[in-house]
Amino acid sequence: MSSDALDDNVEETVEAVAKLHQDHHQAAGVLQRGLDGVTGLLAKPPAMVLLILAVTAWILGNRFGPGWPDPDFVGLELGATLAALLVTLLILVTQSRDDRLAERREKLTLELALLNEQKSAKIISLLEELRRDAPSIADRRDEESEAMGKPTDAASVLSEIENRTARPAVLKKD
Repeated sequence: MSSDALDDNVEETVEAVAKLHQDHHQAAGVLQRGLDGVTGLLAKPPAMVLLILAVTAWILGNRFGPGWPDPDFVGLELGATLAALLVTLLILVTQSRDDRLAERREKLTLELALLNEQKSAKIISLLEELRRDAPSIADRRDEESEAMGKPTDAASVLSEIENRTARPAVLKKD
């Protein structure tokens, strides 16, 4: 589907998400982008094949090389340990950056949900007002729609959720 076929509101949403990703990418420094590139290369199947070939070559070289019959695997062990440490650090750095992007997405989603909730409350309020003002519709009180017509206080909802989902206190043994 081309961007010409998108409605204006959908196009604006797509642009907002694209800008979020673009801002996140631009906020990364040269070092971060380099680490992301290395992590991307290591996350592909050819990296695994290359690693297997390198370890196999090392083992065969030690087995049939001048060190035989007492092959030396201390260097292989040290290299594997350092490689594991570096890959772990690469993953942690990349994951930390990805977590920041996910956090920004979550905040955007929350802001949009709150905005939509406010809009829905306003629509319900306007419908109730229209119902009261329309002479052809019997005027009656609808407590549920009155309650739904008021915007929700996000802070009180969050506080109540935290109260209800908090871990129960550890019971003392008598």
